Formats: sequence, structure tokens, C-alpha cells
Amino acid sequence: MEAQKTHIYFVPGLAASPEIFEFLQFSKDKFELHFLEWLIPLSAHEPIETYAKRMANLVIEENPVLIGVSFGGIMVQEMSKHLHPKKVIIISSVKSHNELSKVLKFIQKLKIYKLFPSKAIENIEIFSFLAFGNTSKTRLTLYKKYFSVRDRKYLNWSIYNVLHWKQTKPLENILHIHGTADTIFSFKYIGNCIPVEKGTHIMIINKAKTISKLISDSLK
Repeated sequence: MEAQKTHIYFVPGLAASPEIFEFLQFSKDKFELHFLEWLIPLSAHEPIETYAKRMANLVIEENPVLIGVSFGGIMVQEMSKHLHPKKVIIISSVKSHNELSKVLKFIQKLKIYKLFPSKAIENIEIFSFLAFGNTSKTRLTLYKKYFSVRDRKYLNWSIYNVLHWKQTKPLENILHIHGTADTIFSFKYIGNCIPVEKGTHIMIINKAKTISKLISDSLK
């Protein structure tokens, strides 16, 4: 009798496509992988709870594992409130608004994010510089491939909800994997996580082997 596989649903980071997960490796005998794409918000003011329920409706298996990167990590936590996941795993993300850095809280409080309109972020060269401070040809090639969701309504909505997420304490049954060199969600503000030495905010791409093993070991 064939062993029942564990279904894993992946949600990428802000503006990212599911291709960011392409280097992860899992046993095909044990896991069935599903990759979700971002939906376009119904309006600029759609509550994240409503949006997360729409995303959760895309999950058709019972007791899945939910894995999200960056803003996708926030999203799978919200989705879990409408599902019964076996486990929630977040990577390069935060478990509550308390883990946002002082810089991000300052940006949120003074609404500085409004000075960087989504139209500018649609330009991949500007987006890569704002997000990672690097516009080398090699990185630009990667960003054009992996960060392909540039709908203005979605970008405005996502940036707002990263900065205004109201979660006050971590949910139960969460595994948090975080890079020590993350410059978006600074490691020093992150509690109770599995550290990845020298892992950056895009370590899902360049440290995929390490992350794959951490995930697989957690699901044994």
C-alpha cells in the first residue's frame, strides 16, 4: 500500500513568483508540492483577513503544510486561521508586528512608504535597489525572473499590509527559518527561530539546499 504523501503549499514573497522555490528539493515519495500565485486584491482596502480566506480557498487538501517566504510568511499565517494545517513554516518573515525593525515601524508611523509609489517599484531596476541595494547585471537578471508580479493595485496593497499587520503574538505550531544577514526583516528583532548563517532575505534562492533539509527534517 502506497504511503500517503504530505501536501505542501508554498506562497512566495512580495512581488515574487513561485519560481523562487525552484531550487528546493524534497522526496517525491513523501511530499506533494503545490505552488500558489498571488491574487489581485478586490480593492485597495480589502482586509488581509478577507484576502487570506480567498487564498485559503485555493488549498484543497486537508491538514496541509503551509510554507511562506517574507510577506508570503505573513500570508500563510493568516491563511492558517481558515484551515487546519499540519504545520506552518515561515522563511525570512515575521511572526508578529513586534518583530518589525525600528526602521520599518518608523516608515509605517510616518507613512514614508507613500513616497515610494508602486509605479516606481514596477521598474525592476528601482525595485531591486530599494529591496536589496544592488543593481548588478547578474542580480537584475535574477530579479526580472523571480520578481514578476508588478500589478500596481497588488503592490500598494501588499506594502501597506506588511507594515500594518496587526498580529500581536506568534501563532502556535510555527517553524521560523531566518537568515542572520537579512536586511529587510533584521535578525536581531526575530525571536525563536532556526538561524541560517549569512542567510539574506533571498536565501530561499541561494541557500535552498540548507532550507530544504531544515524543512524536511521538521516534517519527519
